[in-house]
Amino acid sequence: EVQLVESGGGSVQAGGSLRLSCTASGHTYSYNSMTWFRPAPGKGREGVAGVYKGTDGTKSLYLGSVKGRFAISQDSAKNTVYLQMDNLKPEDTAMYYCAAGNLPIAGADWYITWRYNYWGQGTQVTVSS
Repeated sequence: EVQLVESGGGSVQAGGSLRLSCTASGHTYSYNSMTWFRPAPGKGREGVAGVYKGTDGTKSLYLGSVKGRFAISQDSAKNTVYLQMDNLKPEDTAMYYCAAGNLPIAGADWYITWRYNYWGQGTQVTVSS
């Protein structure tokens, strides 16, 4: 079993920054990827950014609309994944959820929710214009 706890959400004005954290505990050896999701109209939850660490290497993966603004990083010693969010826009307003799971080679399907077995409770991000 794996437990995930998110933190770092808050309220900022457009153009501002936030850093989200997701700390894992329990059987942290049982997954190779951690990804941030948020709700998307008509899509359920969409993958925002993920980090895949497999036998073929480590890979960061991003939703197109956040590339260049968001950066995901990982501190393996602390079992923590960070999401640095810069130049935030009102459309980034959402509850952000951290998820952990096992992805196929090269992190394929990273944006698909059923690939993830473990989910956190979420942290709210609100961006005002």
